[in-house]
Amino acid sequence: MKFVVYLCVLCGYNLMKKEQAKILIIDDDEDILFAFRLLVQKHVTEVHTEKNPDNIPQLLSASSYDLIFLDMNFERDVTSGKEGFHWLNKILDIDPAAVVILITAYGDVEMAVKAVKEGAVDFILKPWQNEKLLATISATLQLRKSRLEANRLRVQQKQLSADIDQPFQDIIGNSKPMKSLYQTISKVAGTDANVFILGENGTGKELVARAIHRKSLRAEKVFISVDMGAITESLFESELFGHVKGAFTDAKKDHTGRFEIANGGTLFLDEIGNLPLSLQSKLLTVLENREVVPVGSNRSQPIDIRLVCATNMPIIEMVKENRFRQDLLYRINTVEIHLPPLRERPEDIPLLADHFITIYAKKYKKDISKLALAALSKLEAYHWPGNIRELQHAIERAIILSESKTLDEGDFLFSPIDEKKEGMVFESHNLEHIEKTVIEQTLKKHSGNVSTAAKELGLTRASLYRRMEKFGL
Repeated sequence: MKFVVYLCVLCGYNLMKKEQAKILIIDDDEDILFAFRLLVQKHVTEVHTEKNPDNIPQLLSASSYDLIFLDMNFERDVTSGKEGFHWLNKILDIDPAAVVILITAYGDVEMAVKAVKEGAVDFILKPWQNEKLLATISATLQLRKSRLEANRLRVQQKQLSADIDQPFQDIIGNSKPMKSLYQTISKVAGTDANVFILGENGTGKELVARAIHRKSLRAEKVFISVDMGAITESLFESELFGHVKGAFTDAKKDHTGRFEIANGGTLFLDEIGNLPLSLQSKLLTVLENREVVPVGSNRSQPIDIRLVCATNMPIIEMVKENRFRQDLLYRINTVEIHLPPLRERPEDIPLLADHFITIYAKKYKKDISKLALAALSKLEAYHWPGNIRELQHAIERAIILSESKTLDEGDFLFSPIDEKKEGMVFESHNLEHIEKTVIEQTLKKHSGNVSTAAKELGLTRASLYRRMEKFGL
C-alpha cells in the first residue's frame, strides 16, 4: 500500500519550532520514509531513514538518536508484529535509554498495550495524521530530555554521595594565618568569582574549595572534584566534556562529562598546573564560551558552574617559562588564596592531632584519647614537609601500633633526614651567590609564591622581581 497522499498537506506546516534533535525511522516502505522525512525535517535538525532493519545494530553503534520510529511489520512477517517486537528489544538492549515509537498499519489496542510493556513509549497507526504525528514527536522529545536530565541527576547524585562520604570535611586551626584564611573564604564565597588556591601538597586545598562551595549561593547544588594530574591526555576531553556513543572505539554509550555533571554547582580542578599546554587551550575555550561539546557530537551544551582551581606548582614561573598559558591564568584566578604550610602554623598542631586521634581511635577501636607532652613537643618541632596529610598518617600509624592509652614520643618515628630542618646551603662566600641562594631557597620554601617570599625576605614584590630577573630565577 502506498502513502503518497501524505505529501499533499505538507506545505505551510509549522506546528512546532525546529528542535535540536536527531530522529531515526525504520520502515521497509520507501514512500513512508520519503513522506516522513519531508514532513519532519522542517521541525528537527536531523532525520535519518533506514529501509533494512538488519542495519539497526550498526546505526546505533555509530550514533545516538533522540527518537526512533520503528515499523512493526516488515516484508517477511506482514501482520503479526513479531519483527517489530524483536527489533524493539534489540534496540533497548543496545541503548536502554532509547525512546522508541512503534508504527503499523495493522495495530489494535492489545498490540499497543504489549508494545508499551515491551518498552516503547507510544504507538501510532498508518496512515498517520500529520498534526498528531508532529504533536507526538514534540511530546516525546520532551520525554527524551526529561530522561537525559534524570540520568544526569542520578550521575550527579552518585558523585555527590561519594563526595559526602569523604573524610575530614572541616578545616581546623585557630592560628593567625588560618583566621586570615577564614576571612578570605567568607568574602569570596558569596560571589561567583573564580578562585585559585595555591599551596604545598597536603595543606588542604580541596577542603578550602569545599568550604567555599558550602558558603556559596550554590551550596544546595553539587560539588565536583577533578584531579587533573590523574587524567591522561587521551581521556581529557571525554572525562571533562563527555562523549556520545560511537565517538571512539570504546565509547559503548553516552558519557556525561564533569562540566555537565557540575552544572549549577561548583567544579574544582585540582593540580591544574599539571595540565599540558595542548589541553590548556581546550579548557580556556570552554571557560570563555561557557559551553561544552561532547566528543563525537556537534551539539553544544551550555554550562553554569562556579570554578575553583588549585595547584602546588610555581605557576608564575611556569607562565614565564611558557609552560602555562597566561590568558588561562587570568581566567581562573579572579581571587587568589594562599594556604600556609603546617610549619608556619605549629600552634594548630594540638587541634589537628586531637582531631585525628578521635577519628582513628574510633576507627581502630583503641582506647586512646590524648598525646603526652613530650610527643606534642616532638610534633611541634618537626617541619612537616608533607603538611597536614603527613600529620594525619603519623597519627594513624601511631594509634595502630600503640599499646598505651596515651601516645608518647616514641610512637612517632621520623627519619634523621626528615627531622633536620632544611637550612640554607652555600657553595661559596660570594655575596651575590649567597643572595641568589637565599632568594632561590625562599621561593622554593613558599612554592613560588612571590608575595610570601618577599615578605619573609623583607623586600617589596617589585624589588624581589628585579632580583629574580637579575639572577635568572
